[in-house]
Amino acid sequence: MFTGIIEELGSVAAREGARLRINASLVLEDVSLGASMAVNGCCLTVVDWGSDGDAACDKPSWWEADVSDESFKRTALGHLRVGDPVNLERPVRLNDRLGGHLVQGHVDGIGEVVRPAPDLQVRVHDHDLLRYVVEKGSITVDGISLTIVKVLDDGFTVAVIPHTIEVTTLGSQDAGALVNLEVDMTAKYVERLLAWKAD
Repeated sequence: MFTGIIEELGSVAAREGARLRINASLVLEDVSLGASMAVNGCCLTVVDWGSDGDAACDKPSWWEADVSDESFKRTALGHLRVGDPVNLERPVRLNDRLGGHLVQGHVDGIGEVVRPAPDLQVRVHDHDLLRYVVEKGSITVDGISLTIVKVLDDGFTVAVIPHTIEVTTLGSQDAGALVNLEVDMTAKYVERLLAWKAD
């Protein structure tokens, strides 16, 4: 479980088949094998980590995850290239403040940037996801917890503050960039419960 509050802007170090290597530092302070890590909003599992620098330093500078074909197909991770920035977040701990909203790291679909931040406009590729998009509701764009300003026929708009532009990938994404979307899970549960009760 995540909050959508990005901890670090990392970068893609390498991709060899299903193995993805990410450069990072802050999110690796308490790294452990099998730990969850959100990369642009997609929950991945840490399978290895290490340091490219001085071995005596003992601080890891990269970590790796194996990305399934399903994840590459359903997210924008497959479009990442070496050097691309990525939003990183460790899972929330039970004693942490919940600064964003509850985020699972399970990407619901892909969107496309129509107009870049600060007046971000995103077109949603899967039209069925729009039923979960509501004015002043929460949505996760590349792992970033954001508040919807306006719902459009094919997407939504978000007002992005300068701090978020500076410390996340939203500062470098131009029109046409693909982004991972996760809608508010509460809406999905409510919909499922109402459908079940109707049956």
